[in-house]
Amino acid sequence: MATSCWSSSLFVRFPPPPPPRLHTLELHCSKPPQLNYHNKLLRPIHLHRYHYQHQHRHCPLRCCSKKDRLFSNLNQSTFKREPGSVISATLLVAGTTVGAGILAIPAVTQEAGFMASAVACISCWLYMVVTGLLVAEVNVNTMRELGSNGVSLVSMATRTLGNVGAQIVCWSYLFIHYALLVAYVARSSDILTNFLGIPLYESATLFTLILGGICYFGSQRFIGAINGILIFGIITSFATLVGLASGDLQWETLLKANFAAVPLSIPIIALSFVYQNVVPVLCTDLEGDLSKVRTAITIGTAIPLALFLVWDAVILGTIPNLETGAGQIMDPLQQLRSTNGVPIVEVFSFFAIATSYIGFVLGLTDFLSDLFKLPTGQRKPLPYLLSLFPPLVLSLLDPEIFFKALDFAGTYGVLVLFGILPAAMSWSDRYSDDSELLKLPPLVPGGRVTLSLVMGGAGSVIVSEILENFMRPPLN
Repeated sequence: MATSCWSSSLFVRFPPPPPPRLHTLELHCSKPPQLNYHNKLLRPIHLHRYHYQHQHRHCPLRCCSKKDRLFSNLNQSTFKREPGSVISATLLVAGTTVGAGILAIPAVTQEAGFMASAVACISCWLYMVVTGLLVAEVNVNTMRELGSNGVSLVSMATRTLGNVGAQIVCWSYLFIHYALLVAYVARSSDILTNFLGIPLYESATLFTLILGGICYFGSQRFIGAINGILIFGIITSFATLVGLASGDLQWETLLKANFAAVPLSIPIIALSFVYQNVVPVLCTDLEGDLSKVRTAITIGTAIPLALFLVWDAVILGTIPNLETGAGQIMDPLQQLRSTNGVPIVEVFSFFAIATSYIGFVLGLTDFLSDLFKLPTGQRKPLPYLLSLFPPLVLSLLDPEIFFKALDFAGTYGVLVLFGILPAAMSWSDRYSDDSELLKLPPLVPGGRVTLSLVMGGAGSVIVSEILENFMRPPLN
């Protein structure tokens, strides 16, 4: 049963019959409340939850389980609910994950061999799924406490880790996103220049304006449909690539494994599974429903995992000699360009980059909107201008200066921002007594042991990379 509320607060008193049971009272408002209980402005989400304890038979209003959505996304013109689609959210995660990293995985895992690299890919997938679920858990709890339906990683870090954690998140997030967006624009402009025969600056501008315009003007459903089309193109071109490259597949080569070389490939593999930047967007689009968010993250990252494994097997199974030195790693694109599948390689690369570009732009604009304290629910041009044009300009000036930065981002930025910090935020969120709200059930089981393993795993990789860089002899 729905009721109208025109004031900022509503008090409902129930007798306390034993045993108490937790229920949720949904108040569907015909007019958006201006202030919540923290005196913060809200956009019309039109569904607020008040937790109380009472017997179900005494509840005169509608009671819902804790697994329901946290709020409702409403069209501000029609005030009709526009729920997010799990399919669209899954495609957004898959599209964000499948980026240029898939083209680099065979190159960095060549020395380890397929069996060892497959174990590394599956392990990194499980790790990144866990960290993504931790981000979702903290994000929804932050929305519940702040009374807002859109919060970024900075707001989450400020609430759980204080100003120091927020500064680390802020700079790491900006560095990783801008570096990857520069690489995406640079690579896509090369592809468009080869196809269309236009100057490099025109192809880069065309790519930025078209995909950036989709992100700015498109609705949730439209962006989800575009992502679906791009992922269909990825799957189609990928299947064609696999068919072309698997003709000379040597099955016995796939059985080789060198686990000692696996640690060197983990940063790039972890970078290839980055999608956590769009988790706050998912939580808002799916109305804080953690069960839907869990489904979108798990399935959305399993699709890229399957593509990575097949791609890695095909490329490593066709390379004649896996026993190459560290300075003689073969580029998988060069391997495929030696066949007749040159055009389809570029098509696959473009689709893979375009899907990741959309996901990273959406994540960065949401981050900047929260950083500048812009009103939620309104698309302001400033975050999009800051997300689209700096990467465009930098990619045209000299994109090669960012290659080392990308390598550094994979080693340190990703493992800190999407490895250590999600576990640290979840630790503070679960075990601190500062919040008066009832905590949601954790998405990741294991308690402190799991969180310690997540932080320790990322920390050990970072330390090993630092030691490797110090012990590596300088190049002459």
